[in-house]
Amino acid sequence: FSGADLAGGSCAHPTIPGRVSPLLPANHVTMTKGTGLVHTAPAHGMEDYSVASHHQLPTDCLVDERGYFTEAAGPELKNKNVLEEGNEAVIKMLQAAGSLLKEEKYVHSYPYDWRTKKPIIIRASKQWFVNTADVKAAAQDVLKKVKVIPTSAVNRMLEMLDRRTFWCISRQRCWGVP
Repeated sequence: FSGADLAGGSCAHPTIPGRVSPLLPANHVTMTKGTGLVHTAPAHGMEDYSVASHHQLPTDCLVDERGYFTEAAGPELKNKNVLEEGNEAVIKMLQAAGSLLKEEKYVHSYPYDWRTKKPIIIRASKQWFVNTADVKAAAQDVLKKVKVIPTSAVNRMLEMLDRRTFWCISRQRCWGVP
């Protein structure tokens, strides 16, 4: 049968008792990228987030900023590192539920941090946005004091700042953006 035959159906969540997950079509899921069926984690990637938004699904994030499962992931996973003991715990949970069809080693194509060379977990985080002339003016004033090479780039950057309507002040990293 084709994947379209499953659209609109649902399945029981393999590790969260009582949770039902809808089966949804998504353009980014194809037979050339695996089986054509994948899980959706709306808080962990743009494609999944887009599918969830389109279908008005919640974007629950079960991973904290340190890369550990939160309480919402359940007591068996809480405070376990997602890429380390968390993986092993999920495999054991799937085995116990009789839901593990196959296990094999796979090198995942995680994006990597350019400084630490460790995998980066994409996750939703809380943000706050402002739309004020004061922030824009302050950013432009500070930019005028920065030595930019080549100097011709300053006007382009000032114009970009002038066109920006929303601002997000992010403290997701303890170091600067490359």
